[in-house]
Amino acid sequence: MRIAKSMLRSRSFWALLILGGVLIYRFYDEYQRVQGETLLSWQKTASADCAVVLTGGAGRVREGFDLLANQGIKKLVISGVYSNARLREIMPVWSFYGNLSENDVVLDRRSETTYGNAQQSLPIVEALKCRDILLVTSRLHMYRSYQTFRATFPENIYIKKHAIIGGRSEASVWEVYFESLKSLFYSLWAY
Repeated sequence: MRIAKSMLRSRSFWALLILGGVLIYRFYDEYQRVQGETLLSWQKTASADCAVVLTGGAGRVREGFDLLANQGIKKLVISGVYSNARLREIMPVWSFYGNLSENDVVLDRRSETTYGNAQQSLPIVEALKCRDILLVTSRLHMYRSYQTFRATFPENIYIKKHAIIGGRSEASVWEVYFESLKSLFYSLWAY
């Protein structure tokens, strides 16, 4: 009983309690934002100067090549590929895409994180003189990716979301929970 009374009088107890409450609130907010990302890429025709595809999930790279083949974009940046990867290894069905030019595809081999994707893609996008980009990633990953790219890229480069579903149509609670934790972490230092 005496320990409980002394804890209630302690400033550090109240500070930790308030900090815990703030963290729980921020996590809940991030969870709602991650889960609230909508999938509009199927409802409208996507077009931009360039697309930046974030590797790491099924269907993303293929979507980038589809955008390039359908002339929705002029240049394709694939960010986060393995350092020794070759273009034909990444997209083995290249020959089925007709008259695509390898000069229209840039591989970023240095990125390993979403933050790295944004940092490494910016000079490539600027060198390609892209005024707007399509950010291609999964619906679950889109909130954190967009926020990170928006914080990294200058305002004069317009970023359009192009979310895809790379597997199941609905993410599990654990996948959303884990992405929300990553988003909370990123919100503290990246955006």
